[in-house]
Amino acid sequence: MAKVKWGVLGAGGIARRRTIPEGIAPADNAELVAVCSVPDGQEVAKQFGVEHCQTEEALLGADIDALYIATPTFLHCEQVLCATKAGKHVLCEKPLALNVEDAKRMVSACDEAGVRLGTGLMMRYHAKHVEAQRIVAAGGLGKPVMGRAQLSCWYPPIDKAWRQDPELGGGGAIADLGVHCIDLLEMFLGRTRKVWATTGNLVHDYPAEDSAVVVLESQSGARGIVDCLFNVPDASSLNRLELYGSRGSLIAEGTIGQGEPGTMVMRAGESAAGYEAQQQRDSAGGLAIEPDHQNLYLQQIEGFSAAVLDGVDPPVSGRDGLWVQRVLEACYESARTGHTVILEDT
Repeated sequence: MAKVKWGVLGAGGIARRRTIPEGIAPADNAELVAVCSVPDGQEVAKQFGVEHCQTEEALLGADIDALYIATPTFLHCEQVLCATKAGKHVLCEKPLALNVEDAKRMVSACDEAGVRLGTGLMMRYHAKHVEAQRIVAAGGLGKPVMGRAQLSCWYPPIDKAWRQDPELGGGGAIADLGVHCIDLLEMFLGRTRKVWATTGNLVHDYPAEDSAVVVLESQSGARGIVDCLFNVPDASSLNRLELYGSRGSLIAEGTIGQGEPGTMVMRAGESAAGYEAQQQRDSAGGLAIEPDHQNLYLQQIEGFSAAVLDGVDPPVSGRDGLWVQRVLEACYESARTGHTVILEDT
């Protein structure tokens, strides 16, 4: 099988923990060739037996076809632009950029250079999320009416943590955690047309928000709720995904996150002919949704590599990342003004 030769820029963090060992290394159609990272680039290169490049220029000059960018958000735009000039395909972590204008520049540059741009929204690849999308699209829940996606972690003040500075990360809890939740709800409910959001700092006093709630209205009229928090202990949050329709629901716990399989239960049936005053519920009932587990990072890398080899758009494209960037920007505008923001579908 033909293989895409990969370089990694920003090889610590999520790249070292997940994307390289679970995605690039085991992929049938990918090969890790070189990494560039500060400060642990040499360690990562040694760990995976590949070339260590001391500069971005050296990495772009290496024998690679595609570049995985897992650096802080404020670096993404210029790094993608440099990669396109070098003729490299790019898979860039979320959020794509600090703002919509930079994201547009990135998409346009890749189009003009004839290279593929993907966005690292890997939670779309979770087997239970894929199955949930199929169930919803097939009408298994009837008419979708509401969804909720929740993602939290304990993220105390850390010196020079770029995710805690909106000038470097593009925001706080919404930009880092909410971006996945928004993207997932759109996967099931369709694109957003209206956004209302509120943010705050309830526990931590760094510049970025540690608390946020977002209310979405999709083009179909279905509502979505996103709650994302930097101030709840990890073990205290189940990271729930809830999807409701006129015929039933899908409730998942632990599927939103860095690859854990989690659980998902479907409760569905024909609505009663009339109003049932007893409103009886069986909390122990439902059908467990248990598709074969698939690794998020492996699916992401193999999907992007296949797109490069086939000359087609990747499963989660740069334009997908640009759209989510627009929703993020609308969230922060709403939180700042207190008003609902209407999105044009362009």
